[in-house]
Amino acid sequence: MAGARTPKVKAARPKIEPAKTGPATAERAKPDRPKGARRTTPSPETLAELGPERLIGLILDETARNPAFKKLVSAALAARQGPDAVAAMVDRRLAALEGARGYIDWQKRRSFAADLDATVTVILNELRPLDPEAALDRIVRFLSGADSVLNRVDDGTGRIGGLYERATDAAVEIAAALPLEAAGRFALGLVPRIVATPDGFLGSLLRDLVARLDPGALGDLDRGLAGALGALGNDGTKAQPDWGNRFRRMLMQRVRQDIADRRGDVDAFIALEEALMPEAPDRVAIASRLVEGGRAAEALDWLRRPAPAVRTTTRAELITGFVEEPHPDRDRIEVEIRALEALGRGQEAQEMRWGRFADLLDAAMLRDYLAKLPDFEDDEALARAFAHAEAFPTRHRALAFLVGWPNLERAARLVLAHPEAWDGTRYAVLTPAADALAVSGHPKAATLLFRRLLETILDKGQSSAYAHAARYYLELDTLAEHLEPGAVAPEPDVYKAALRRKYGRKYAFWGLIDDAGL
Repeated sequence: MAGARTPKVKAARPKIEPAKTGPATAERAKPDRPKGARRTTPSPETLAELGPERLIGLILDETARNPAFKKLVSAALAARQGPDAVAAMVDRRLAALEGARGYIDWQKRRSFAADLDATVTVILNELRPLDPEAALDRIVRFLSGADSVLNRVDDGTGRIGGLYERATDAAVEIAAALPLEAAGRFALGLVPRIVATPDGFLGSLLRDLVARLDPGALGDLDRGLAGALGALGNDGTKAQPDWGNRFRRMLMQRVRQDIADRRGDVDAFIALEEALMPEAPDRVAIASRLVEGGRAAEALDWLRRPAPAVRTTTRAELITGFVEEPHPDRDRIEVEIRALEALGRGQEAQEMRWGRFADLLDAAMLRDYLAKLPDFEDDEALARAFAHAEAFPTRHRALAFLVGWPNLERAARLVLAHPEAWDGTRYAVLTPAADALAVSGHPKAATLLFRRLLETILDKGQSSAYAHAARYYLELDTLAEHLEPGAVAPEPDVYKAALRRKYGRKYAFWGLIDDAGL
């Protein structure tokens, strides 16, 4: 293929046959190693060689330097006295956390995080084996104080929040392993706590726990949640809404829906959804459960009811500044297809798959469409799909589809057919496309895209992206070796000279290029 890169040929290395050794010479054949090199790595065997007195000395020295380690050692000693001794130690630390009010800046964050980590470790490693329910009580108490702690610490790294997530996961594991009655009692005991603090970690704990508990343990919990919902006051007015109350109600309704799912009670789920979102219930969630429950006709009815148009801008769109046109929700389409298939209306399902592909170049939907076709019809359909993609009015979406499929021959053809269409701010599309075309023997198309990306960064003076711009520059330099004379305009050397003239004052960028020896 013209313009393809010439593969590098590595010099052949002489094959060295290993020396044949017998049992007597095998040990001598091993490379020399400093004597005792492996004996310095701590392990049960090497530590045992130190002897108890030396180990005790090392432990005491470390407890004097490291308060968190001292807490772990003290808890191990307390565990020899029983669960009450460990629980008392944990309770003292939790009481101190609950009473603290001082702000913890970044300088104290590491030691504070180590202390919290030690507290969680003591509960899990020392108290849990002795008394799981007592350990659960302490974890719940620890999680109840999360808001207070996180409001007074500079958790720039997210480490403190990660410790509370670790405690939440551990609580789910412990509670799920309890006997059925004890697990249900524990879950019910969380209800008043999440009423008091609905935006903490306990709500996540309860929802995760419901997914793990036996459905037979959920009856009392559901009744408890229903009672707590009934005891809540009103949600305020439109002019003065009570957002705290609304959040409590929403959380408990969602937990009740989780319970309905565990029981396979679709009607209960629907009733809760309509109570929670009377004006706009989640039709896709309802229809999906109806299909699973063998009620596909009802699912179609829900999906095809008129719904208010809602347009949500994605994070990627905010970053790139490019907002896609509104389009049907993919989840809804998938559930509708499942319902049609369940009703034996396969042709309608296929029409929906092709329609979704034709509207949005949805690759996954096209693959499903092709998989459902009779033998020997998929090649013709795929050719028709590629032709549709090349003619698609939204060029960036077409390029992303062809690169992702992949069909790089057609992707290169698309790039070259519309040289002015490519927007360098759409780097999420152009960068992977340029990289793929560069390594697949399409240097001209790759050059066009890399130039557009590079010029956009320099035009906008995006210094934070200069490292990317430098990579694009280097890629262009490599691609120039594989371009035929006159393939691109201006020629690579002329293009580089023009960049120097136009952007010569972008010193930070040219410093990166000069450091690379170009």
